[in-house]
Parts: sequence; C-alpha cells; structure tokens
Amino acid sequence: MSDQILLTGIHGFGYHGLFEHERSNGQDFYVDLALDVNLEMASRSDSIQDTINYGEIIDLVVTEITSNPVSLIERLAGRIAERILNSHMRVNSVTVTVHKPQAPVAASMKDIAVKITRTR
Repeated sequence: MSDQILLTGIHGFGYHGLFEHERSNGQDFYVDLALDVNLEMASRSDSIQDTINYGEIIDLVVTEITSNPVSLIERLAGRIAERILNSHMRVNSVTVTVHKPQAPVAASMKDIAVKITRTR
C-alpha cells in the first residue's frame, strides 16, 4: 500500500530541551507527519468514517508539543508516534519529523530535526 496522509508544519510552543533556559523560556517546535493509511474505501465512499480525521491528529500533536516537557526531541517524536498508533487503528505506520529551529547550538543553522518511523 502506498496511500498516505501528509501533515506538515504543525506548530506548537513547548518547553523541551536539555538546558534550563529551554525549559523556562520555551521555543517553537514544528512537526511533520506521514501517515500510512489504506485510503481505498475513503476514495470511493467520500466518508470521514473511512479515513483519518486529521484535525484530531493535529490536536494530538499540539498537545504533545505544548505539555509534558522532555529533554530530547527524539523522545517527543517517539511519544507522538506512540499516541497516534495507539489512538488511530487505521494508521499502519507513521513517520514523525520534529523540527527545533531555535536549538541552542554555536553555529548558525536553519533547522535541527529528528525523523522516526514506527509501524504497527
């Protein structure tokens, strides 16, 4: 199956990071998702019942970004993937990319991101 739902640039302001200033000041995080879902029925029925409600997925991601701070964006990505697979049985696998563009590093850079894939 090669059907996917793609959600990109989901934004939230969170307090994740190793350093105290990250935990107290917070920063922007962005998440991209690729959800592997069989969309054959939805492509025929035109019914939300046969697909994934991406509004629910977006709300789940924003909740994860904005609550329960973690030290590593690897953990944040894993937590998002776990919640999606546990709450949306139609999702066969999910690829989660967490972007941390204001990561505290010495060099000038555009973005730091972690990408993970989890399969049922």
